[in-house]
Amino acid sequence: MKIVSLLPSATEIVCALGLRDQLVAVSHECDYPSDVATLPRITSSHLHYDLPTDEIDRAVVDAVLSGQSLYRIDGDMLAELQPDLIVTQGVCDVCAVAQDTVNATLRFVADVISDEVMVLSLSAKNFAGVLRDIEQLAAVVGATPAAEELVQSLHQRWSVIAAKPQPSRASTVMMLEWPDPPFYGGHWVPEQVHVAGGRNALGEQGLDSRRCTWEEIAAADPDYIFVMACGYGLDANLGFAENLRQVEGAKELRAVREGQVWACDANSFFSRPAPRIIEGAEIIQQVLGGETPPAERAKKIK
Repeated sequence: MKIVSLLPSATEIVCALGLRDQLVAVSHECDYPSDVATLPRITSSHLHYDLPTDEIDRAVVDAVLSGQSLYRIDGDMLAELQPDLIVTQGVCDVCAVAQDTVNATLRFVADVISDEVMVLSLSAKNFAGVLRDIEQLAAVVGATPAAEELVQSLHQRWSVIAAKPQPSRASTVMMLEWPDPPFYGGHWVPEQVHVAGGRNALGEQGLDSRRCTWEEIAAADPDYIFVMACGYGLDANLGFAENLRQVEGAKELRAVREGQVWACDANSFFSRPAPRIIEGAEIIQQVLGGETPPAERAKKIK
């Protein structure tokens, strides 16, 4: 089976199921596992990620209000590859290519691509949803035994985190998904905080990420702030986290004053509904327990 993955989490799941050799193209954001770098990139973005974060936010809002897609699919490449399966998502139109864009592209190349191509839209908004996505994808590609083994392993790892002794007072944790304007993390992110033994400052499990204000964050009085801007790795988030000390409304927060601001590799451990959200929960638990996570995963702002 020839598989085209239009989002990084799908690529991670496909490879975790042992199907790397069936991938024929991936999105421009796919970077894990590292050997997918050799595959053709079938998507691109209209956004310029080197802009300041407030300008990126305005560009996203303008695109959403005007009904424009933030991403494009290379229809010529799609027609040349003739995939059997295209994997997309239905969770967030800002984060990755959505099914509407796929459908529009397929209509455009309808005369040169098989009408039997399958389109699978993943929709995980929590840890259980990630497991369902794995099982659903496996059922389509005929990898159910591999999925059963993978799901069991992930269940066990999640249970180990949940079973660790919790402190008598749960620390309040702010998961900052965007720095300017501030957004709090949603979907599976509050669940990562909860299983790690923390109390989530803003946001509820399974619900969308939302824009908030520094006043709302101050009212929650977080003990810890994890800067995990969606779409960015550790280096960029280090810069965002260091800037909090100059941001009006942020520099007086308890976590900033007391030096409990941590920058994370969001792309790997928080932004994508894939197996590595377990490592994200481990990062939070390590920090709350006074441990230092591996330097390639998260760093404390000094």
